[in-house]
Amino acid sequence: MPSSKKSQKSPSIPSESWYITWAARFGVFAVLIATCGWLDTIKDRWYVFEPNSLHELAQAAIAASPNDTAGMITHIVTNLTQTYPSTQIKLNTDQSEWVFNNAGGAMGAMYIIHASITEYLIIFGTPLGTEGHTGIHTADDYFNILVGEQWAFRPGQLEMERYPAGSVHFMPRGVAKQYKMHKGCFALEYARGWIPLMLPFGFADTLTSTLDIPTFYNTARVTGREMMRNLLIGKI
Repeated sequence: MPSSKKSQKSPSIPSESWYITWAARFGVFAVLIATCGWLDTIKDRWYVFEPNSLHELAQAAIAASPNDTAGMITHIVTNLTQTYPSTQIKLNTDQSEWVFNNAGGAMGAMYIIHASITEYLIIFGTPLGTEGHTGIHTADDYFNILVGEQWAFRPGQLEMERYPAGSVHFMPRGVAKQYKMHKGCFALEYARGWIPLMLPFGFADTLTSTLDIPTFYNTARVTGREMMRNLLIGKI
């Protein structure tokens, strides 16, 4: 009688090319990680702005134009254009170019003065007041309060941090807080680090909640334009 035994398949053994492919992938990944780590150690060489100088500028703007937010902004932009040549850094001097910004549940408007791969400088605020999550970022953030007051706290704190006009709220990278900007609060915000990695946080609320496509377009357009203008003169 014919045998009733079923033929058994032997387990497949990965081919040599399979091992080579995965070894190459791990090699590329390792090189990428090493490159990113190395770039992180040298990013300071591409910074142009100094946090202390910007804080002094914010305080000077408050003194020069008390109770006049527009005057403060003009003072800041005028000083920056006089201090930094256009061959060193590109600045957006169009003070009418404001866009909404929804991020971390907070809403306000911003005017992008500078945007590059390693730095950004904006005016952010709202005459109505807002609060939300700061986000966790790959950059150090310096919030120079021009008008109004900002409050903040971290889990475990039983008392709030308070930042009045003229003060600076420093947020090291990797730190997250709840924050609140009171009615009529505006600030000069400076971030230094890897700016493109901050963009998903800035766009998430627009893409998943407000669906404000014109704002998304204008924010991406201005940010991309300013980054390209700076890259063209070698400012990373």
